[in-house]
Amino acid sequence: HDMYRPMAMGRIRAQMVDGKVTGFDFATASASVVETVVERLGLPSVGPDPMIAQGAWEQPYAFANYRVTAHRAPKAVPLGIWRSVGASQNAFFHESAVDELAHLAGTDPLAFRLAHIAHPPSRAVLEAVARMSDWGRARPAGVALGVAFCLGFGVPTAEVIEVSQTDAGVRITGAWAAVDVGVALDPANIQAQVSGAMVFGLSAAVRGEITFAGGRVVEQNFWDYEPLRIDQIPDIAVEVLQSGGDIRGIGEPGTPPAAPALANALFALTGTRVRELPLGKEISFA
Repeated sequence: HDMYRPMAMGRIRAQMVDGKVTGFDFATASASVVETVVERLGLPSVGPDPMIAQGAWEQPYAFANYRVTAHRAPKAVPLGIWRSVGASQNAFFHESAVDELAHLAGTDPLAFRLAHIAHPPSRAVLEAVARMSDWGRARPAGVALGVAFCLGFGVPTAEVIEVSQTDAGVRITGAWAAVDVGVALDPANIQAQVSGAMVFGLSAAVRGEITFAGGRVVEQNFWDYEPLRIDQIPDIAVEVLQSGGDIRGIGEPGTPPAAPALANALFALTGTRVRELPLGKEISFA
């Protein structure tokens, strides 16, 4: 019985004219992680919790009439600082919605993002991950790609996930990421951090659910709260970009785009838009 990632919900309304987003209204709600942390320190919890809006308000999309509203919900269980904190759920909400808008506009999802982002480092990571994954190449039947982007912790991160339909279920068969850390002191360590963050995010996206019954957590250990196994993880390619300026951290930015990239790939593969995590509740994975 430990600390938990907060339950969260996002509601998004948007408008497009001629394939360009002219209105994007994003409301996100979750309980406050900071509240639990300061209570454990014996301090009063006062003021807003910026982590609720993390990964939501700072995205570099040049949408006209762009609003983000964060709502603090009551706490149901003790909460802890999950890897990438609020950016993990907000990137899922935001990038799932952006992908839906691209589909409605009849535009390639990666091109749609580039058409709405002017920030050079963010464009660079999207262009890099497109090249790495050979985005424009036609895939065989039963194979599809999904992309997601998040500017988290000052680090623009773009990820592409490839999925394949098999007789046993959907398999993750490819994973690519590009990040811009400003200045890379140790590129090999950055690649390891991003790879681990992707696996962390993908495991939660596929089957990371905690349930309660009778006031107790049902899941007991890794036999019934199972992460992805090594044979379910493809080779992960990570490209490290350096736009200069301040050195930025890399421990968390690789997690937020993982779940939406996978969800968007599943939509491209199946035509089903899954809007709730974990995705394994609706999609069978091999």
